[in-house]
Amino acid sequence: MGGNQSWVIEFILVGFRLSAEVEMFLFWIFSLFYIFNLMANGTILGLIGLDPKLHTPMYFFLSHLAVIDVCYASNNVPKMLANLVNQKKTISFVPCIMQTFLYLGLAATECLVLVAMSYDRFLAICHPLHYTVIMSWRVCISLAITSWACGFILALVHAILLARLLFCGPWEVNHLFCEILSVLKLACVDTWINKVVIFAASVFVLVGPLCLMLVSYIRILWAILKIQSKEGRKKAFSTCSSHLCVVGLFFGIAMVVYMVPDSKQREEQEKILSLFHSLFNPMLNPLIYSLRNAQVKGAMCRALQKKRSM
Repeated sequence: MGGNQSWVIEFILVGFRLSAEVEMFLFWIFSLFYIFNLMANGTILGLIGLDPKLHTPMYFFLSHLAVIDVCYASNNVPKMLANLVNQKKTISFVPCIMQTFLYLGLAATECLVLVAMSYDRFLAICHPLHYTVIMSWRVCISLAITSWACGFILALVHAILLARLLFCGPWEVNHLFCEILSVLKLACVDTWINKVVIFAASVFVLVGPLCLMLVSYIRILWAILKIQSKEGRKKAFSTCSSHLCVVGLFFGIAMVVYMVPDSKQREEQEKILSLFHSLFNPMLNPLIYSLRNAQVKGAMCRALQKKRSM
């Protein structure tokens, strides 16, 4: 083995290069956002579980999205918060690989769940008479299991390919967490296989699903425009606009990070985008679905009235 090659024991997460005062300020701000994320997604899960009117395919997939958002944020944010208040910003090799595996698995699963949600909206608006027959609970569960299985099988492939690499010192990951592209830059050996697999996986879980969703929503928009009543068009559009907002945020950031060619100038921008993806996006999803969805707001009102009457 060469003199500059060795088995890595731990990585140093560089994060943002800021003063101690700014880092402490960010610690409290990010902590509040993280707590709000847990509470908001927990509320969505509670409402869906307790309100029979939300026991529909759309909210079944929304509950999976809420679970993914909680897990995604919990995988990255606690370590990031710890690093903001600690001088020693290290993470051991195995936890780093696990963090990479989980965030890739959860991100890929979210992509596929969003596709399932768009398919559900397509059937509900374009084929309303056949909706309940096609979108049975058996189909919903099958789509959910397939999304989780495909997402984590892809993540396992990435994790295995990453774990087999040798790394050179200094082992400084120029990121907020063990993001796969930042970790690959520290390898002593050729990583072309890893990069090819990352690109292929990005096409599979980003480009392919996005194209399917665009086709679905073009047909949905066409169907909405054919609806005669203004109230009907408004109701149909309101059920889709929330999903479109989430899709735009999620896929837009992911494609910039993983499909735009890398450069030195983009490293700090990618940290901010990844922070948005890990912390703000999971927090915004329940807000978008609750503020723009009459059924969720109705379920919230019913839950509050039930609590007052007790």
